[in-house]
Amino acid sequence: MEAKIRKTQFATLAIGATARQMGITATELHNRLKRHGLVRRLLLDCYDTLHAESIDGVVWNVEQALKNWDEKEGGQR
Repeated sequence: MEAKIRKTQFATLAIGATARQMGITATELHNRLKRHGLVRRLLLDCYDTLHAESIDGVVWNVEQALKNWDEKEGGQR
């Protein structure tokens, strides 16, 4: 159970920091990530890799993944 809590805290931190960098609300970013399945596939499933990076590295990864999925699906940036 403790691992699940750590992953959730990490995802929350990553979403908040990325939203600030992008100038949008955390709720808006969460909804966009969730629409593409990236909350689970990127933040939770890749926790072991991402949590070892700096917060700037995590933010960059989230931004790039979202950009790629938005472009692939004809979404917004």
